[in-house]
Amino acid sequence: MKQSRREFMRLLAAAPLAAQSGKKPNLVVILADDLGYGDLGCYGSKANRTPHVDRLAAEGIRFTDFYTPMPFCAPTRASLLTGRYPFRTTVTANPAPDGGSNDLGLPQSELTLAEILREAGYVSCCLGKWHLGHTPEFLPRTQGFDEYYGILYSNDMRPVQLVENERVVEYPVVQGKLTGMYTQRAISFIERNRERPFFLYLAHAMPHKPLAASEDYYSNGGTPEALYADVMRELDDSVGAILAKLRSAGLDESTLVIFTSDNGPWFGGSTGGLRAMKGSTFDGGVRVPMIARWPGRIAGGRVSQHVAGIIDICPTLVDAAGARLPTDRVIDGRSLLGLMTGTANVGPHEAEGLFILSGAELRAIRWGKWKLHVRPPAPGPAYLDEAEAAKWVDPRGPDGITLIAQYEQARPNSYPGLRTGDAPRPMMLFDMESDPGEQRDVAPHYPEVVTRLKKLFDVMEAQAPPAARIRRGGSGGIKRLKGGALRYDIELPRR
Repeated sequence: MKQSRREFMRLLAAAPLAAQSGKKPNLVVILADDLGYGDLGCYGSKANRTPHVDRLAAEGIRFTDFYTPMPFCAPTRASLLTGRYPFRTTVTANPAPDGGSNDLGLPQSELTLAEILREAGYVSCCLGKWHLGHTPEFLPRTQGFDEYYGILYSNDMRPVQLVENERVVEYPVVQGKLTGMYTQRAISFIERNRERPFFLYLAHAMPHKPLAASEDYYSNGGTPEALYADVMRELDDSVGAILAKLRSAGLDESTLVIFTSDNGPWFGGSTGGLRAMKGSTFDGGVRVPMIARWPGRIAGGRVSQHVAGIIDICPTLVDAAGARLPTDRVIDGRSLLGLMTGTANVGPHEAEGLFILSGAELRAIRWGKWKLHVRPPAPGPAYLDEAEAAKWVDPRGPDGITLIAQYEQARPNSYPGLRTGDAPRPMMLFDMESDPGEQRDVAPHYPEVVTRLKKLFDVMEAQAPPAARIRRGGSGGIKRLKGGALRYDIELPRR
């Protein structure tokens, strides 16, 4: 018999928890926006100084083959909070008030990590980018969070306004202050809840465009590369400040911290030698850094090459908390706690594979060292040469009011990934160990691998609803909307 949401919550509250013998661990997820695989020092960056994140990796575990389910924002965030692929949550597109996508969001029928942890005795806070719906029925506190402060969608979508719980508290927004404000809010939340188990979900705006650094970090280098490095330095110091607060509050050894990104980089970032960029189903669009630290539980300096993904974060944190996942729905993710702590050495998706989508369609499967693009790889945004890039106008470009570096934004000639390799076509197979840049299609040489992966792909695709059933939202065109209230129907006159 199908278990009701109410019955699950009743059983969850009454369940004996593994952590009841002592204080449950605190859980912190720091999610960067559009941070590329090659943007951190511990993943090989020479351009960005990230000593605090690098120390996070040195004191914990770093995953080398970690994937988002889609190469853009909202679907990844839905998967992070539910442990489910986007086609199950129906969040396969980005809500966008200035694009008319106001009816998209995470359905109330979905159970989020915050809701599950609330029943296990946790207090929770969401800071930063939500992007799972910006109208009243989709807001963070309807999905289990006790507190919210941030921008409800991407920081380039109009109107850019800061929201606290369900009220606009700042408009227009000085974006250079965002990283610092979110960090101070995170520190305050930790201090106020140091005596009880907490879940902090800090979804930074940076380094999503428009890039913005505060006055203390803005070097006035005059180039997109310099601005990107400024932004990364401030983001890294934010991580350092949060770690310092955990130490000073005596919570270091009772807190699991995870740092990752929602997809690959936009122009100006780095894929670290992977092919393509954000928007693409090549690895440049979907492979991201992932670091976990838990002193006393996770040994420092560990590196995992097992294939894992954003869908695994929810089950991992539920496992760490000694709570229970719902049993009335498919949970695609698997707990990584065993891999993190060294009690397991089997990848979470060695049986069924890990899947990558674009829009409402399954596109590719990663299994072991192999990646099969059943459908032609989505290429992502196009590279423009210097002359073309100089004429390019971003429809969601900086408005010249809320940024101090509006003329230093990266343009489409600052391509973050490889642009070479065999042309996209169906049924491309890549050996990701010997060819992480997906340059050479080896499908003709390994027909048995293609057949095996295609069978796994077909099993998962049979569970997906027809693409026509998935809400797409948006009527096209970008409107310049007036902010100041949670409404999205007042358009400013064109200048």
